Amino acid sequence: MSKADGMNYAPKGKPKPVVKKGEFIFAAVALDHGHIYGQCNGLVEAGATLKWVYDPDQSKVDSFIEQFPQAKRAESLEQILADEEVALVAAAAIPSMRSALGNKVLHSGKDYFTDKTPFTTLAQLEETKKVVAETKQKYMVYFSERLHVESAVFAGELIKEGAIGRVIQVTGFGPHRLNAPSRPEWFFEKEKYGGILCDIGSHQIEQFLYYTGCSDAEILHSKVANYHNPNYPELEDYGDCTLLGDNGATQYFRVDWFTPDGLSTWGDGRTFIIGTEGTIEIRKYVDLATDKGGNQLYLVNQKGEQHFDLNGKVGCPFFGELIKDCMNRTENAMTQAHAFKAAELCLKAQEKAVHITI
Repeated sequence: MSKADGMNYAPKGKPKPVVKKGEFIFAAVALDHGHIYGQCNGLVEAGATLKWVYDPDQSKVDSFIEQFPQAKRAESLEQILADEEVALVAAAAIPSMRSALGNKVLHSGKDYFTDKTPFTTLAQLEETKKVVAETKQKYMVYFSERLHVESAVFAGELIKEGAIGRVIQVTGFGPHRLNAPSRPEWFFEKEKYGGILCDIGSHQIEQFLYYTGCSDAEILHSKVANYHNPNYPELEDYGDCTLLGDNGATQYFRVDWFTPDGLSTWGDGRTFIIGTEGTIEIRKYVDLATDKGGNQLYLVNQKGEQHFDLNGKVGCPFFGELIKDCMNRTENAMTQAHAFKAAELCLKAQEKAVHITI
């Protein structure tokens, strides 16, 4: 797992199978973003059987098979879609192509598990909503900054238990390291990556909806800029946004590509959650200037102050729940409405953003 580059951040945890070998089969396609490794790690650890891999770039397939030698090379996407054993297709395509690929997967009678952001336009979202309604298949999204981070999972458990009362405000910081020379061309083309609020901002909005229990929200204000990368004029290296949820909770978040080289990991991602009875701070990937590592959570409520080191403690149950949802046609891992609403709001935040000119 790369700690230096968020694009290749692929957490590994303890296997916790919810099915037997061969009981739930999936395939991996469209290896354009390194998050596909995290998606597959999570599914395999939950007991899923990875049968196929396909990408037109054989070098990407070669690298993938080094990590997942059990996967067989498919000759085409169509070969995978024709395989009745395959229940789910995991993919991390170029963002602007995720919707079209997903629609094709859904029409084949399989569920789809895409990297975030799931769409780059509202038109794509509306089209996929129609396909989901028609096919009854799942269009699930890998919002890794909550789903694949143990401290973020534990925060959700604390909130459900009432540890901080009713959540009224969430502040999120999602800095990333740019590593521009290592990025593919599409990363710098706005039509393909969708904009910073649409892309990495989608994590923040999804967390807000989840932690507050909102089913909808209003974008009050958003802004984007290219402060320091004139060689990449279509890159937005900074963005922020303020939201008001339908239950009165609010959010402010900031995302950027300014992680300094001196940081030991790809970004000092943090989330601050205020409740009527307490507060939570999540230090996801690093606890600055200590040897604790990431997955640190700080809780303050009426009972006092507590610190939790959550590395290897709670796991990431989303993947097992997703497998069972696909098999049982339930919605315990994530509802379709939640996934679509998070996507809609990040697209609206991007659409409404004030462009700061330097």
